[in-house]
Amino acid sequence: MAGYLLNKKLIIFTDLDGSLLNHEDYSYKDAIPALNIIKEKKIPFIVTTSKTRVEVEELLRELNLQEPFIVENGAAIFFPKGYRNFSINGEERDSYIVIKLGKDYSYVRDFFEKAKKKFPIKGFGDMTDEEVSKLTGLPIKKAKLAKKREFTEPFVIEDVSLIKKLEDEAKKYGLKITKGGRFYHLIGEGQDKGKAVKITTDIFKSNSWKEAKTVGIGDSKNDLPMLKEVDIPTLIMKPDGSYENIELPNLIKSKYPGSKGWNQVVLGLHTNLILNILSSIPR
Repeated sequence: MAGYLLNKKLIIFTDLDGSLLNHEDYSYKDAIPALNIIKEKKIPFIVTTSKTRVEVEELLRELNLQEPFIVENGAAIFFPKGYRNFSINGEERDSYIVIKLGKDYSYVRDFFEKAKKKFPIKGFGDMTDEEVSKLTGLPIKKAKLAKKREFTEPFVIEDVSLIKKLEDEAKKYGLKITKGGRFYHLIGEGQDKGKAVKITTDIFKSNSWKEAKTVGIGDSKNDLPMLKEVDIPTLIMKPDGSYENIELPNLIKSKYPGSKGWNQVVLGLHTNLILNILSSIPR
């Protein structure tokens, strides 16, 4: 790990559920020491999640951060306008420059409606706020935000053995299925977290961050594309003490689940960065 940290610039890409946010209560309380360092050092903190734009916006407001973010499993990258004076090619939308990789939600739902006639599936678009709240453990207010999809559809299926057949059907529509911590997700075939991370990294490197090293933090299978794209992949322990079956070169595994594990690995990276900077100073 130490060999990666010989420069002063890090870019952190992070999953939310089960990583920065605890699986059970969605709290980031135990990660506050590391989050404070990120804010103090102005380290780019790029949420990379299956959550919606409005969910991420609410979290970033709570954290008092204005950073780029990647939503709905790599469907779109949102850069705040004027971010670090970067030059970014994308679509202007509200207060963002947006780079879209996924399909529109209306297209995804059109396929989903057809698939429901053949498969025992139920998506967020079929559920009440109360049902989403019960399945996710989110309060009703946050369940409403989780339902404000722009690109992808989280869903449950009664018979998991049918997933392969559903995947084959989805492929005909230019869609695919990925597995998150709680749900399957129907997403555009041309998107994943890894592609979005690569595009975002290239934007940083073309805007005077050429020597920056990237960190990826996740806990589930749909984080694998992200972890493959970064210099320092980090896997967060699950609440039962196990880890997702992911093996990558230089993979770091947290010693704790959720926000406590997230805090541990980020503080560890920061400490190693300082030690390497100090050791590189001529004496």
